Amino acid sequence: MSWARKSNGHLVAALGKLLRTTAFKLTLVYLLIFILFDAALLTYLALNTRRLITEQITSTVESEIRTLSEQYEQGGLRRLFGIVRVRSLRPGSSLYLVTTPNGEGLAGNISALEPGVLEQPGWHETTYRRLEAPGAPEGAEHRALVNVIQLGGFHVLVGRDLEERERLYGIIGNAGRWSFALVVVLGLVGGFFVSRRVLSRIDAMTGTAQVIMAGDLAGRLPVAGTGDELDRLADAVNVMLDRIVALMHGLSEVSDNIAHDLKTPLTRLRNRCEEALRGSTSEGDYRAALESTIDESDELIRTFDALLMIARAESGHARDNMTEFDAAEIARDVGELYEPLAEEKGLALKVDAAAAAPVRGNRELVSQALANLVDNAIKYAAPSKFFNGNPAEIVVKAGSEGDRIMLSVEDRGPGIPEADRGRVVERFVRLEQSRSEPGSGLGLSLAAAVARLHGGELKLEDNHPGLKSTIALPRVGPVGTG
Repeated sequence: MSWARKSNGHLVAALGKLLRTTAFKLTLVYLLIFILFDAALLTYLALNTRRLITEQITSTVESEIRTLSEQYEQGGLRRLFGIVRVRSLRPGSSLYLVTTPNGEGLAGNISALEPGVLEQPGWHETTYRRLEAPGAPEGAEHRALVNVIQLGGFHVLVGRDLEERERLYGIIGNAGRWSFALVVVLGLVGGFFVSRRVLSRIDAMTGTAQVIMAGDLAGRLPVAGTGDELDRLADAVNVMLDRIVALMHGLSEVSDNIAHDLKTPLTRLRNRCEEALRGSTSEGDYRAALESTIDESDELIRTFDALLMIARAESGHARDNMTEFDAAEIARDVGELYEPLAEEKGLALKVDAAAAAPVRGNRELVSQALANLVDNAIKYAAPSKFFNGNPAEIVVKAGSEGDRIMLSVEDRGPGIPEADRGRVVERFVRLEQSRSEPGSGLGLSLAAAVARLHGGELKLEDNHPGLKSTIALPRVGPVGTG
């Protein structure tokens, strides 16, 4: 007994959950609309049917009245009485009656009328009793549409029984009741079916979401493959989950990399301070230790500045300071800034940015990203090598390709193997050949983050030999045109 009560409780709860769904409520709304439409259609049909039948009866009765009037004018009352007697004996729904001015019946097939009908010429819808054969019981009351005229002082009534009209009304009424019941039943069944189907998919999504909230980020919302709005929602959420997983994975890697890459300089910084305290005996020793400590601290500050700049670019906060500017001008400024450093290393730095390259973005971040690419090129270039009889050079270019502005840096260094180009844009990733050079492994990460912030991308290509690094940004109209 308790099992039955528990089962009934689950059934009631499931039914209540089904009835509260949006799909079922929408089904009820559509069901109400269909019922109103059905009622309006049947009402329109009934009214027009009534009008057509009434017009047909009116036309028939008026035609017979004209015929009786003509016969009266040609043959008088005798001919009128004879025609009415003959027509009254015919089966059908036609009604006739001729009475004296006092209301005494002379000919016809009507035995009783509502009081006052014969005294008022014109159209009437009235009840009547039909005159039956002698010896037969008196007939039941019926309704009729009649027209009353006067000929020679006598009252003449011609009409038609409305039984056919009432029967048609009954047919339409039954059709309306059955169609109403059919629409309600089919609507409720369809509502339950649709609601159950939608609810099952929502429950599946909810279950997956609960698994994800419990910590299993590998779960994804199920996609039925129908391409409906629930599938589009599931696809969007799954893409968002992929992005969240990628960000969390990146955050975990960044945390590990920070712990490993910053532990060494911090340990070195501490050891130098400890060594200065133990072994320094003069002011010069202490000064040297302090200068070394400051240099190491500056390198750490630059690392954290780069991390903050990457975080700023990836969070989208830098979009608040976006303006239109000429990327070619940035290329020239960066080239002028790094030209002395390139010359110190025996490299030729050239800038090819004659034409305007209008973009919309954060000028500071784009400048820093391009500066990072130039700094990497100078750092890893090979100044002792010659190509076509000329010393190694670095070329900074700014130009346009279709709807994109291309900021590129070409060098003649060792380059980056194609298999590692997707990995080097991650934070703190440094290839083996670059371990001997100073740096934190954040330059390319910042450039890639800045490119994504502006709706572009960072491309790393082979320069045969060397590396070609390109920041592709969306082009806008000429600078200054708004």
